Amino acid sequence: MGWIYLLLASLFEVGFTFSLSKAKVVSTTESYYWYISFGICLILGMGLLVKATQTIPMGTAYAIFTGIGAAGTVLVGILVFKEPANAMRIFFICTLIASVIGLKAVSH
Repeated sequence: MGWIYLLLASLFEVGFTFSLSKAKVVSTTESYYWYISFGICLILGMGLLVKATQTIPMGTAYAIFTGIGAAGTVLVGILVFKEPANAMRIFFICTLIASVIGLKAVSH
């Protein structure tokens, strides 16, 4: 169950970075809703990370949490915010994902 908590926590990390990015590009009134979304995602993400570390070693959990969050955030940036998707960015996202899979594979 810890791995499910960790995956959900990582998705909420992508959610809070997305919310923060959206808050910067919308009108002042609408930005408040994105900041609320940021806070909710932050609280849920950290809470789920704490829950995941009850069964997964902290170093492994945090590395996977940040790895999935970073890769997800870059992908959201490319797909939603039209950030550049050059070959080197894609290569390093793939190595990051491979590292996350490797950590999962060697964790007991």
